[in-house]
Amino acid sequence: MARKIRDENDARDCIEAWSQSGRPLAEWARAHGIDGRSLHCWKLNLLGRDQPGRLVELVPEPARSARYLVRFDGIEVEVGDDFRDGTLERLLRVLTAC
Repeated sequence: MARKIRDENDARDCIEAWSQSGRPLAEWARAHGIDGRSLHCWKLNLLGRDQPGRLVELVPEPARSARYLVRFDGIEVEVGDDFRDGTLERLLRVLTAC
């Protein structure tokens, strides 16, 4: 059974040995009884530390509420989710009275 990488020193030793071998990581790991997924994760973690960080600005999108278009006798009224039922009823009553 393949063993997991124990710690950072173990990972660095294995990564160094693998890189000097010139073999694909999975092949090298199998040949040395190392869990290839464990080694791959350590490689990503450690090599990512050696590269300069890059900041990415995250900008939230404004929340979009649903919009509803009410067409009644040639008149259009558009309302959102926050529109109150009672207000819509009064508005429709006014429109039907016209």
